[in-house]
Amino acid sequence: MALIEEIALTLIPNFGPRKLRTILQYFDLEEFFSVPKKRLREIPGIGEKTLIQLNRNEAIQKAKEYVNYLEKNEINSVFYQSDEFPYRLNQCEDAPILLFKKGKIHYNQPKVISVVGTRNATSYGKRCIDSFLEGLVNQNILVVSGLAYGIDVYAHQKCVELGIQTVGVLGHGLDRIYPAVHKSISEKMLLNGGLISEFLPGTLPDREHFPMRNRIVAGMCDATIVIESGLKGGSMITAELANDYSRDVFAFPGNVENEYSKGCNLLIKNQKAHLITNSKDFISWMNWDTKNESVSIQKSLFPNLTKEEQFILDIIQTKKEISLDVLSLKTEMNSSKLSGLLLKLELEGIVQQLPGMRYKI
Repeated sequence: MALIEEIALTLIPNFGPRKLRTILQYFDLEEFFSVPKKRLREIPGIGEKTLIQLNRNEAIQKAKEYVNYLEKNEINSVFYQSDEFPYRLNQCEDAPILLFKKGKIHYNQPKVISVVGTRNATSYGKRCIDSFLEGLVNQNILVVSGLAYGIDVYAHQKCVELGIQTVGVLGHGLDRIYPAVHKSISEKMLLNGGLISEFLPGTLPDREHFPMRNRIVAGMCDATIVIESGLKGGSMITAELANDYSRDVFAFPGNVENEYSKGCNLLIKNQKAHLITNSKDFISWMNWDTKNESVSIQKSLFPNLTKEEQFILDIIQTKKEISLDVLSLKTEMNSSKLSGLLLKLELEGIVQQLPGMRYKI
């Protein structure tokens, strides 16, 4: 029944992700679909007009049809309150509450990046992808992209070739592949990664869906790497979103006369992306060259850490240093609680506070 209600929640007109999350702060799923309408007035932003138009029974009936389709076509789903939901994406207030998926996907790996770029990939861009991903083979990393023409699909293809887990985020339902020519690579991705979408089966690849897709690409990752990009387009939108979500953004520079390097160069010029030329630069910046050895050392040296304290350390470990604001965003803790836990860790000699309210192991 839970899946029916989860899907039904997304079918209610005029209820976006933010409002749906607010609703579930006041009522659990079962309550929302069973309590009298007058009780829903307790929820901020739910006006009388919305209540009049609200038809929960209709949403439930439609949801049952979708559940049957999902089961027949081996499409799974993950709700935002589940431990399986990408925790990085859950930190974004506009994240979807429900994702549909195919394949063997573990979203919450320690290292997740997105690789994006122009649909008009040049030989230079493809060489950048080749060398960059080849340098990440031993990093146990998950690579996310949008399965679009150009840089996206080439990155997926290279990951399949190298045995790197890769996930394609779609701007339509999982009942189809767009563009259709990418169906072959999408099937290979299911063996070591997969496909995800916030859209129900039957949803067409309409233009307005792709910016929505881009926020998932940016939000579910630690970092976004822009390989080639014009001054406008989906990859620039993804980079802007990643910055908004306090994610790291990197860009490969290019010839100033090349149209598809101008976006990358502009991101670097405006300090919205770090300049990188190889995977070594990136690994060093992300502090991933330590192979996470210190995390296991911490667990053995400090066996009495609480789950919250260990969670904080795991996040700090992925960076050379991290600000209190970004750490608060990633842990979803308020600054007061987080500061108290950090002070305890600092007094125990586990973390060090740096100038500017920044912390490191």
